[in-house]
Amino acid sequence: MTAIIDYDAGNIRSVANALARLGEAYVLTADPAQIAAADRVILPGVGNAAVAVEKLRERGLEPVVRRLRRPVLGICVGMQILCRDSEEGAARGLGIFDAHVRRFPDDPDAKVPHMGWNRLAHCESKLLQGLPQGSWAYFVHSYYASACPDTVATCTHGGIRFSAALHYENFYGTQFHPEKSGDTGEQILSNFLKL
Repeated sequence: MTAIIDYDAGNIRSVANALARLGEAYVLTADPAQIAAADRVILPGVGNAAVAVEKLRERGLEPVVRRLRRPVLGICVGMQILCRDSEEGAARGLGIFDAHVRRFPDDPDAKVPHMGWNRLAHCESKLLQGLPQGSWAYFVHSYYASACPDTVATCTHGGIRFSAALHYENFYGTQFHPEKSGDTGEQILSNFLKL
């Protein structure tokens, strides 16, 4: 059973639909006991990182997430709040990933937000197993996690190479939306469900 953390900051329906397509049993929950008992956990997220991390803390879920020893997947803002900090609202993250989240600079040649399909490079993780270099993934974000020792895939936008995916111990993160990334995303979610 996979727990999708429900903290009013996520793209919960699309994640739930993607799991259902893969035949995975899941529960939408903010209950610490259900989250701790799950085989794996997904922390989705859209919108503002500062607001998202505050909602997680308001529900008392920060220590729950930190203590998890099962596979955890942060998606988009869910990944960003697992990082050290974010320029978005000067948010202090959970510090799982050793990355700082920064805003893309305004650039007439590279629109912000970075929205649409882009290629992944340097795919090196069990989460990304079976993906050829240059696989396409779907992104929607104005902030990015800097490349760091936890980076397992990168992408480039506006000349900036950033972390497209992160991995540290049992924690994984994707800046892109696997649930909206076609065959690439399906492979990633299938890999996650086998961890």
